[in-house]
Amino acid sequence: MSSLSTLTVTEGSKAKRFIKGRGRGTGNGKTAGKGQKGQGAHNHTKKGGFEGGQTPLYRRLPKFGFRKSHKNRKVVYAIVNVDKLNCFKDGDTVDATVLLEKGIVKKELDGIKILGKGTLERKLTVVAAAFSASAKKAIEDLGGKAEVK
Repeated sequence: MSSLSTLTVTEGSKAKRFIKGRGRGTGNGKTAGKGQKGQGAHNHTKKGGFEGGQTPLYRRLPKFGFRKSHKNRKVVYAIVNVDKLNCFKDGDTVDATVLLEKGIVKKELDGIKILGKGTLERKLTVVAAAFSASAKKAIEDLGGKAEVK
């Protein structure tokens, strides 16, 4: 069995660091791999954000209010299927806070939408932001109420 004290570096796995600009005999002296003249050859001449003459990103973006219009924003619902509501007792009122407490929904997002997958076996009053047609029918067929908040 090996331990930290017995570990060794495998030969050939680590390359020696290439030192630049230490004379012609090193194979990388004089210009140190930067070529002759030009912007890249000189020290402190590369400008931060310079994109080769193209208008840089910091100038292309607007200075203020850079966000999507709230009018075009998609509404994202937290989804709950009807069969998940069977954990409640008959006559209970089910709303966002109750669903969060039970752990059926992790986040409320823009509201809760009830979908009709599965079968409901309890008479419940469900308060949510939206209902699918099949979910509303399933809740009302058992004598419950589907209330849009």
